Amino acid sequence: MERWIADEALTPHARNRRDACRVLGVDEQMIWPEAVTTRVKVGHDRELVGSYPYRSACPSTTWARLAHDATRDIVLGGYTNYFFWTQVPDFAGLVRRKAESGCRVRFLIGDPGGETSRQREEVEAAALTVSTRIGITLEHLARLGPLGGLEARFSAAADATNHVGLSVFRFDDDALVTPHLATAIGHDSPLLHLRRHGEGGLFDRFAAHVEELWDRGCAIDLREAGPPHGQA
Repeated sequence: MERWIADEALTPHARNRRDACRVLGVDEQMIWPEAVTTRVKVGHDRELVGSYPYRSACPSTTWARLAHDATRDIVLGGYTNYFFWTQVPDFAGLVRRKAESGCRVRFLIGDPGGETSRQREEVEAAALTVSTRIGITLEHLARLGPLGGLEARFSAAADATNHVGLSVFRFDDDALVTPHLATAIGHDSPLLHLRRHGEGGLFDRFAAHVEELWDRGCAIDLREAGPPHGQA
């Protein structure tokens, strides 16, 4: 036992660790914390790269890096998605370059005129309303215009409550996921950074969620996209 504790590089087998801790009356993590962490991070939970108590606490460099590094598939499944144009430098240029290089870029947003959007505006009571934030996204998409590789859809009315409560932003095999708290705006809700390591893990489950919403969504004609009627 003294030899194990004296040499940090020496870690006994799991059975020996359990026996030693039982005799000493201590928790295994107290003596061999790295061994416990390694054991925990061998399942699907190893897909959790990091977590933030607020979406706004996730560095803008992380958003920019994931967007820049993606080469196959970018799916932005937030209900409004408007913050990307302020979060990522030259985001419009990045979207254009990605789409033109063969990366599929998709925007899934909520219907600004839908009942769920109206109800969410009452809950948030924010000066920058849900429909206004969606309008900002539509205006930026209109400026990009029809572009091969760029697609946009409104989520179906039947899916709106599921969409507004969970944002999934996918960049190839990385995803940033925000479960929205009761009355919190997106940037005040927590965020998880996931990276895919195998089938059926956390990443796949959230990716399947946004794909399901996408499949039932209504296509937006980017030639006619713009702010909702009555908004500048």
